[in-house]
Amino acid sequence: MKKPNYVRFFIVVAAFIVCYVALLAMLIKIEAHNPEANIKNFGDALWFSIVTLTTVGYGDLHPVTHEGKMFASIFLLASLGFYGVIIGQISNIMSTIKEHNKLGMNGTNFTNHVVMIGWSDFGKAVVDQLIAAGRSIAIVTKEKDNIDIIQEFYPKKNVFTLFSDYNNFEYLNKMNIMDSSIVFVNLHDDTEKLVYVLNLKKHFDNLNFVVTLDNANLKSTFQSAGVTYAVSKHEIASRLLASYIFEPDVAIYSEEIIAYPQTDEHYDIKQYKVIENNPFIDQFYDKVFYDMKKEFNVILIGIVKVNGAERKLMKNPEETVKIAEGDYLIMITNKNSVIKLKRFFNVEEGHL
Repeated sequence: MKKPNYVRFFIVVAAFIVCYVALLAMLIKIEAHNPEANIKNFGDALWFSIVTLTTVGYGDLHPVTHEGKMFASIFLLASLGFYGVIIGQISNIMSTIKEHNKLGMNGTNFTNHVVMIGWSDFGKAVVDQLIAAGRSIAIVTKEKDNIDIIQEFYPKKNVFTLFSDYNNFEYLNKMNIMDSSIVFVNLHDDTEKLVYVLNLKKHFDNLNFVVTLDNANLKSTFQSAGVTYAVSKHEIASRLLASYIFEPDVAIYSEEIIAYPQTDEHYDIKQYKVIENNPFIDQFYDKVFYDMKKEFNVILIGIVKVNGAERKLMKNPEETVKIAEGDYLIMITNKNSVIKLKRFFNVEEGHL
């Protein structure tokens, strides 16, 4: 990707000015010796050149000698060339800047966002869910055609796109990758994903990774390589299919709660972080359970205790468990309750 050639632009302008001043000096030298001349000094010559260059043509100053008229014709032609060069250079710079913005060369200031490496139909389905949940996503693709597709479907305030080779790790800084919440490696096959994660970890520390696997047997391998979440698409699909066969109502509910609720009749499992000044701090789990049902019409189903990098998920814990700052509360909720919960917890849903 070429950069806007500002240096060339200023060199062209400077060269034009030098030539113009030289022509002005010659015009003054020729005209000043004629008693009928009205261009006798640099100020006169400069005013004549400006009037000529801007095509105003007042006619108050003009050359009277044959040689002066020859130089004046050069001014006339030069004014046309000047506009052509300037307009061409400005158009080129503006076009390059627009192309840079489109391809993400100027970077993004997203934080706590999702970084997606690679674009596909499956990736689009994931982005649709993330957008519905109000999350920001930065996508890198090495196919230029994908840029137009992504920017056509999603607003720039939610989705940033970067055109780059995946192994150009320096360019990934344009996605603000170190301030992302998680990196979704959306490449074609499991081997390619594993190699990419290992290479990416060499350049960026402390990133969280999620991948989808075609081969569920590789799950432990990916976890050993530092992948935070390794998800088998076939395993999830097979479980859901089996559920539809012998408990179809549960299957419908299960499919619904793993997606963002689109209406008040749809439900979803969400998690919210307990931050400072939250009224639930130091209260017992059972009391919070009843209070949340009464206040927000949601069902508390678990809590996550965080100790540094360690996270302990407690599913339906004992009633004597106390809520502490930094915990995550997991609950089943509908769309209407999400608005109230966001206001109460004073944070966005999800892992922060």
